[in-house]
Amino acid sequence: MKRIPEFALLGAVVFSLSAARAVAQGVEQAASAGPDLTPATHLKSVTSIPSLPKGTSTILGGSIRDIDPVLDRFTLHIVGEKPMKILYDQRTQLFVDGKRISLNQLRPAEHASVQTTLDGTDVFAISVHILSQLQQGDYSGQVVSYDPTSGNLEVVGERGGDPIRLQVSTNTTFERKGQESSTATPAGPGDLQPGSLVSLQFDPDGKGKGSATRITILATPGSAFVFTGNLISLDTLAGTMTVLDPRNDQTYHIQFNPGALASIENIHPGQHVRVATRYDGTRYLAENVTQE
Repeated sequence: MKRIPEFALLGAVVFSLSAARAVAQGVEQAASAGPDLTPATHLKSVTSIPSLPKGTSTILGGSIRDIDPVLDRFTLHIVGEKPMKILYDQRTQLFVDGKRISLNQLRPAEHASVQTTLDGTDVFAISVHILSQLQQGDYSGQVVSYDPTSGNLEVVGERGGDPIRLQVSTNTTFERKGQESSTATPAGPGDLQPGSLVSLQFDPDGKGKGSATRITILATPGSAFVFTGNLISLDTLAGTMTVLDPRNDQTYHIQFNPGALASIENIHPGQHVRVATRYDGTRYLAENVTQE
């Protein structure tokens, strides 16, 4: 069922009178102009498809789910955001790998870019661009699972959302960065523990899934880290602090147990500090803080 915008119904009475006159004129013109002009073709031009909403457009990326061809809508899952209901109709253009296809071929998709605008209070899809497979790129996130037998790796992005699925092979190279512990053994698939933080480079494998070419292990559960920089915030009740490293303008959010960290008593925002931490799979937990 195709959705008809409400504004098209508001002028129904005026339209019916105008259409009647147009049809009558079309009959007269058809009689004099010959077979190329008929009342049916003239009426079709009068009842043309409404124009697109004129609001500002926004491009959103995510995965398409829950397509409802009756209500003309689908759900777009965006990493780190709530799923969004998006309306579409015959004005929406659909592309797969750059090729225009019929809108009735819209199917769930892992990688989609949707150009949207507001139609009243609804989000409307102007166009939908779908990639049938991953493109070459970079990705950072946290390991959800890794199967060393099949080489299947799932990583969720830094802002959450649906995980990306990659293939790890014997051609995948590994390196470990920033950790003080576990450096005696070379980095490898054994570092792909649930909770590990990683940075990935991958290529499409032609089967709709990416093949990891390089994996940088940023943190594994139990590994130790030392952060130095300016303490820009400190909440002793919540047990959180933020340290800014002036060498690269990178901020680090660190948690601590106030009752177990006696050294925090003499620390204040504005000081240059050294924070010894341990990554537990979900957070950096401070074990000692000293002023430098």
